[in-house]
Amino acid sequence: MFCFQCEQTARVDGLSGCASAKGVCGKDETTADLQDLLIYQLKGIGQLSERLRQVAAPDHAADSFTLYALFTTLTNVNFNRAVFTGLIAEAARIRDRLRAAVAAAGGELEALSQAVEFQPAVDLAGLLAQANIASIRAGLDLAGEDVIGLRALLLYGLKGVAAYAHHAEVLGEARDEIYAGLAHALAFLATEPVDIQALLDETLALGRLNFTVMETLDAANTGRFGMPTPSPVRILPVRGKAILVSGHDLGDLWTILEATKDTGINVYTHGEMLPAHGYPGLRAYPHLAGNYGTAWQDQQQEFATFPGPIVMTSNCLIEPQPAYRNRLFTTGPVGWPGIRHIANADYTQVVRAALAMPGFTETLPEKTILVGFARNTVLGVADKVIDAVKKGDIRHFFLIGGCDGAAPGRNYYTDFADQAPKDTMLLTLGCGKYRFNMHEHGEVAGLPRLLDIGQCNDTYSAIQIATALANAFGCGVNDLPLTLVVSWFEQKAAAVLLTLLALGIRNVRLGPSLPAFLTPALLDVLVEKFGIQPITTAGADIQAALTRQAS
Repeated sequence: MFCFQCEQTARVDGLSGCASAKGVCGKDETTADLQDLLIYQLKGIGQLSERLRQVAAPDHAADSFTLYALFTTLTNVNFNRAVFTGLIAEAARIRDRLRAAVAAAGGELEALSQAVEFQPAVDLAGLLAQANIASIRAGLDLAGEDVIGLRALLLYGLKGVAAYAHHAEVLGEARDEIYAGLAHALAFLATEPVDIQALLDETLALGRLNFTVMETLDAANTGRFGMPTPSPVRILPVRGKAILVSGHDLGDLWTILEATKDTGINVYTHGEMLPAHGYPGLRAYPHLAGNYGTAWQDQQQEFATFPGPIVMTSNCLIEPQPAYRNRLFTTGPVGWPGIRHIANADYTQVVRAALAMPGFTETLPEKTILVGFARNTVLGVADKVIDAVKKGDIRHFFLIGGCDGAAPGRNYYTDFADQAPKDTMLLTLGCGKYRFNMHEHGEVAGLPRLLDIGQCNDTYSAIQIATALANAFGCGVNDLPLTLVVSWFEQKAAAVLLTLLALGIRNVRLGPSLPAFLTPALLDVLVEKFGIQPITTAGADIQAALTRQAS
């Protein structure tokens, strides 16, 4: 096992990466090795999918499998080795089907990678014996650390793109250009590339593809549930039976709301599900009672005290504790050994569990936070914002977005929001907002100072806001009084970062620590070409942003 795909990766004695029997995230070495093998197979599938597109209609079932399979390998998604042995077997069958389809259409089957020819062993011991060929660090002696780091950046960004595309796909939004782009990136990685410039070019191309993916997911979410609008969300519970829904998937939340209509069960969101309350089509359900808890890393304490069943729809899952594991359910790409998995959107057993449990015994005093400041809402008051900037009432915009986590250093984001001058406006997205979204930030120019744009994928909305403001001021996005302060944790955040770089957005502050797979030489490239800046202290970084604007 070797894994350094997320921010929580082990860093011991100057070495970075989880290389023991169990990673920091809770993933054991067997599951990690099986995930590596699955990724190896997907590279071969990518090559064959690309060849097939050259001569015949694409195999969209294979494309859909690729999205799902990549999603299962994200940090804190699926820990069930049985799932991965099944996916490995399925990947081999899909590979064979694609190869036959290419041959039948007269396509080229020469000069393919070893990943295409790979034959997985029939048992677990055999699979684990094959795992070395699929390690992220395979070929290190020949390629060097910088090449391995860039391959990792491309692969991990690819995982995040696939996850967003899967979210859109399950809501009925799929585009062949997305499938084709993902297949191309996998096919490129299958060649074991060593050219630094080619790797950088492909990484930026993936960032551009992710912009399309986020646009597609935005269309899926707003097409199904309406454009988000500002809405207060109750953060203290009300009396009654209860179900908690965590993760990211709005479609799963809708299905649960439908399944619990007229049952007397209240549904609460958790973590990245908080922005769901901004969508008219979801908050129309009166039993969507509020949000319970905070970000993913606090789930072991928060799930233990929740008096009902919990459904985890996507990342981020951490090791279930005895206090709640018998009332935890997973669905979609998520899994943990011994935890019940919901298939075919049938939540009957979740409803039964909720009815059998006590629920909340009293209604606590009402306390709310505001969500739902998507692009239409913000741009609807663009004239007011622009006038406030011109008058000097709004001096600067700080977008503080990204993932939360348990590692030390994340209080930086709390300090940043709290210390930002009162004549600045704060925008936020992702679960990092829990570091400060329950604080009182007041108003600026008659508007709330803190605007919650949504989930991490709603970076698309943030980009649209920035682009519209830049057009209104007759300048580029980089010339706006705007600073992006990004907290990264896992592969969705990597995909978003690649999009920002591909769009030419510079001077992004990144923390709390830098990805372990970025070597000093690669970091120098990111600093020189894209102006990436590691965070320092909140006060110093605020002052630097305001000073840069003044100059």
